[in-house]
Amino acid sequence: MADINHTMVTEFVLIAFEDLHQFQILLFMVVLLGNSSILVLVRYARSLHTPMYFFISIFALLEIIFVSVTVPKLLANLIEASRKISFTGCFAQLYAFNSLGVAECYLLAIMAFDRDLAINNPLRYPSIMNKAFCIELAVAPWIIGFVLAAIPTTVTVELEFCGPNEVNHFFCDLAPIQNIACSNPCLSNLVTSSTAILATMVPFLTILGFYIHIIATISKIKSTVGKQKAFSTCSSHLIVASLFYGSAIVVYVRPKGSQHDKFLALVYTVIIPLLNPFIYTLRNKDVKAALRKSKLLRVLSQLRFSKTFVDVHSWKKELR
Repeated sequence: MADINHTMVTEFVLIAFEDLHQFQILLFMVVLLGNSSILVLVRYARSLHTPMYFFISIFALLEIIFVSVTVPKLLANLIEASRKISFTGCFAQLYAFNSLGVAECYLLAIMAFDRDLAINNPLRYPSIMNKAFCIELAVAPWIIGFVLAAIPTTVTVELEFCGPNEVNHFFCDLAPIQNIACSNPCLSNLVTSSTAILATMVPFLTILGFYIHIIATISKIKSTVGKQKAFSTCSSHLIVASLFYGSAIVVYVRPKGSQHDKFLALVYTVIIPLLNPFIYTLRNKDVKAALRKSKLLRVLSQLRFSKTFVDVHSWKKELR
């Protein structure tokens, strides 16, 4: 061991998806546009000024930042034909990505709590979910995320990296980085799995508990219309949570760093953020109604009317 060259790695090489580079820019722009639309719509539509849509807008903001941590670097590497990232930049990306991922997990749990409270305590709901309490609940996942993500990041950065420096992923993540360390990564793997249980399994089981309570309450409603209305407010959130947790738990609870992990990571870093705006809009009557009444559509219709008026006016002048 004494003869081994322990030259410290100063940069990593990310092995991205070479065959998918033509789609990356389009996917990134659609993700930004879709989630930004939710933020704008919730901000300006008075009918959506409720705790549920407040949390949806926070979730959309998280999705924008979450995607922005990984995809721009991926695009830069593909465009510049260079896959390099500095040691410091790699761990900064790793920490930011995992912090935001944990924050999303706990925010989804808070959104489940909000729906459970609305369905099981409708009379007390407005007084409990006041503005101050909503802000506190929205801030809590960010704090939990930044604290929990610091634990495995600190343990991993203490490992020795003397080569190779090729990371089998399209961004810096815990398992792929741990697998190329020169020192034994058993402790960092154990810490990562333990932290992942707190970061994913705890909020997942919390969501499961809330939805069992919600389903039990809905099953007691005699009216079919009442059941459909109650469940419609939860279905979008349930779909989003299932998609996100399904892929995240597989990757992080058993951080072995298999070759399939980067494809699973692509699901919850790009595909799910891409689908979320459509899930929340296409399956939600309130959002579709607000979209139809939004100022944006009125402005577009006015611009179309103005263009038509100008065209007709020009046509009349030509006739004269």
